[in-house]
Amino acid sequence: MTARQQWIAWGVILTVFILMLVLLRGILLPFVAAMAIAYLLDPVADRLEARGLSRTLATLLIIALFFAAAIALVLVLVPVVQHQLDNFIAHLPRYAAAFRETVLPYLQGIIGRLGIDLNGDVKQAIGSGSGQAMKVLDGLIAGLLGGGAAIFNLLSLLVVTPVVSFYLLRDWDRMVARIDAFLPLDHAETIREQVRKIDQVLAGFVRGQMLVCLILGGFYAIGLSLAGLQFGLFIGLSAGAISFIPYVGTGLGFLVSIGVALAQFWPDWIWIAVVAGIFALGQFLEGNFITPKLVGDRVGLHPVWIMFGLFAGGALFGFLGMLLAVPVAAVIGVLTRYTLQRYRDSHLFHGGRPPAQP
Repeated sequence: MTARQQWIAWGVILTVFILMLVLLRGILLPFVAAMAIAYLLDPVADRLEARGLSRTLATLLIIALFFAAAIALVLVLVPVVQHQLDNFIAHLPRYAAAFRETVLPYLQGIIGRLGIDLNGDVKQAIGSGSGQAMKVLDGLIAGLLGGGAAIFNLLSLLVVTPVVSFYLLRDWDRMVARIDAFLPLDHAETIREQVRKIDQVLAGFVRGQMLVCLILGGFYAIGLSLAGLQFGLFIGLSAGAISFIPYVGTGLGFLVSIGVALAQFWPDWIWIAVVAGIFALGQFLEGNFITPKLVGDRVGLHPVWIMFGLFAGGALFGFLGMLLAVPVAAVIGVLTRYTLQRYRDSHLFHGGRPPAQP
């Protein structure tokens, strides 16, 4: 097979894969979730297998403990978070009114010294905007929780995902070996090397970033609750949960927390500063200790690339696209670096001259 025929064959395979992904995106969520769970738990299964347990027994034990812990966490946290979310939505008009009556006059005085006039139209726009935001948020939540597709996805995640996770985790090493046996012999070692790099990126980012999100969510939730901030548990857990999107989770959590703190504690600046200090301390710990320890600098995924991948995947395929975004971004990143390195080692980069030998 010539090089041109190889490119055509890989192009056809990629096109068919994308087409199948588009056509079957409505039923793929539980299977993609199961594959992600199996990938995350495979090192644990390998360790238990090395200690003498059979692969089937190790898989059964891991899957049972994982889903038992997940269900227990959901049963404990969901009612509390749901209650705080409902109250938070109900209090949005009051927060907007408090902002107009307390904080806005101070801002008007400060901005007025700069020659900018905050007239009544701006106040009215803020009030109407807050009301519209509450309606949009309420409708979004109702659509997510009340749609038939959402119910189907929830049931499939609860029923199908554990079963598929068990079989994937049990047969993971055999599936990898079977795929490895079909690699083209001329390029097998190169493909293995790139796959190892992709696995290193995914292991560093996904496994490490999940722990970072859990730690940050717990830290923000406990800190804001101890500070007496209303809905601190909901805000803290939400900020931690979306911290896998660089800067977005902490930024939104900080803005929402400061907004609630201004409405709740104004004009007591001490507690407002405490709320801001919790996020500042969280960012200091995350940037200097948590992320370097759990994720490290071996990931090689730029924050902008991660954000683009997550938003693009979410826009194209919804929650399924967000699950696939980071693996796809890792694959593209590794292959791009490999292609650029091959280009730098080629005659084309050196102007037709042979590349210098290392």
